Amino acid sequence: MRIGELAARAGASPRQVRFYEARGLITSTRGANNYRNYGETALGRVQQIRELLDAGLSTQVIRAILPCLESPRDPIIFDGVTSETVAVRERERDRLTERADVLARNRDAIADYLAELQRRAG
Repeated sequence: MRIGELAARAGASPRQVRFYEARGLITSTRGANNYRNYGETALGRVQQIRELLDAGLSTQVIRAILPCLESPRDPIIFDGVTSETVAVRERERDRLTERADVLARNRDAIADYLAELQRRAG
């Protein structure tokens, strides 16, 4: 699919898609007309990238973890991993867990509020 279709289907702009490609997060092939062509898997990848960016991860971190997200059961070899690399990833994981907890509490509060509205309306 071409960049415009990918962007529209993924809820992104063509500029964002080009940015993700420039950062090495997605790839494309070039047709004879030099237009970018993306496979169907790029759609899920762009959506996943957007979710990770929304969660506060940098494109550098996303690039590092994308292989794990593709197939977490396959062994992945990391060259040059240091204890600092592990510590940084642990802090990111903990920050995401905290954000998920806050979102869950907010979701539950909204659900309680909605239930009360429905009870009073009904």
